[in-house]
Amino acid sequence: MTSTPSVDCLTGARRPLAELTGLTPLVATTMCPDPQHVYQRLRDEHGPVAPVELEPGVPAWLVLGYQEILTVLRQEQVFACDPDNWSAHHDGSLPAESLLRPMMSPYNNAYFTDGERHRRLRAPIDGGMARIDQRAMRRAVAALCTEVIGSFAGRGEADLVVDYAAVVPLLAVADRFGLEPEVGRELRIALMNSFAWGADAEAARRRVMTIFADVVAARRAAPADDLTTFLVQHPNLRDDAEIFDTMMLTLVAANENTATTIAQTLRLMLTDERFAGRLRGGRLGVDDALDEVLWRDPPMTNAPARYALRDTELGGQPIRRGDALILGLTAANADPRIHPIGQAWLEVGNRAHLSWGAGPHACPAQVPARLIVRTAVETALHLLPGVRLAIPADEVPTVPSPWGRSPAALPVRFPPVAQESDEH
Repeated sequence: MTSTPSVDCLTGARRPLAELTGLTPLVATTMCPDPQHVYQRLRDEHGPVAPVELEPGVPAWLVLGYQEILTVLRQEQVFACDPDNWSAHHDGSLPAESLLRPMMSPYNNAYFTDGERHRRLRAPIDGGMARIDQRAMRRAVAALCTEVIGSFAGRGEADLVVDYAAVVPLLAVADRFGLEPEVGRELRIALMNSFAWGADAEAARRRVMTIFADVVAARRAAPADDLTTFLVQHPNLRDDAEIFDTMMLTLVAANENTATTIAQTLRLMLTDERFAGRLRGGRLGVDDALDEVLWRDPPMTNAPARYALRDTELGGQPIRRGDALILGLTAANADPRIHPIGQAWLEVGNRAHLSWGAGPHACPAQVPARLIVRTAVETALHLLPGVRLAIPADEVPTVPSPWGRSPAALPVRFPPVAQESDEH
């Protein structure tokens, strides 16, 4: 397929997004062994803002530059979060069955709103995060991790995604939402499917909303000391739609991205000698590995999205009102203008990455998320001595998605750990 050049050869002018064809699919940055090669090709061809194809016939801009992403994140008067500003929702170019709709449709939560409405919807989330006792949470998460590991430690093998990383964050917050453990496990599966690149995404999202509706109804009838009750009673949330969507956003921030980061950090520590040596008294530890993961392989490779409120220019490209901009977080973290080629990366102790976002929409759950990740990784390495990856690191499968490179499985082996008997 031949692509239309983004620069007019006669005038030297950049072409608008709508005039470009033969674009690189966004999934080329996630479903590949090394996305950095794809990013470099896009930079070479287009600069720090490149045209891509989200689905056949659905174009968008992929923002690859560190400073360019900061510009987008900080200028909400130009780049809005509300997908209702996306021209594809109004010009008929987005098919009704589009798999983009679960992540790029308007919702009543803080992530998808702007200005005063965003601040109103953000306040309950910030308030809920402020209620967390970090010491108590660390103890609770460590106990939960110990319990989960105990369910497979005697087997001598496990999948540290399915059996562990995907379970711990959800169960760590399920009780705070007033969800029973079995409901929490069902919710985890529904959430996973709702963000997967597959035909079941919308049905899974409907199941998530049903679970939320049930617990909200229960807390209205019998308030409790949990996060659901806090949201139900918060004066900023005006109806059930806002409550449900705020629960969805809060749970995703505390679970899905956290699970991915646990898996990525475990993979790094099990396969990179700089970190694997930690088990034998090496220098680099869990916090160091986590910093590197957040720089090089953040939980969201490409974050949807911002929508131009007026014609403007970004990275030399002509952005038209209604254009969608995807935030290439992994690409921006590796921007050669901040990480010159041939120079060592300085991730350790460096928190200037964009993996938590920036500006008014910066992730509100980054402190508890980091606490959960650190505790989960430390507990697994402590309770599973001799744990090793059962397949080559480059054969770890990923969940098919244009938004991330989340490990689909992390099979490991370890000497079986005998469980203590309850009998005396």
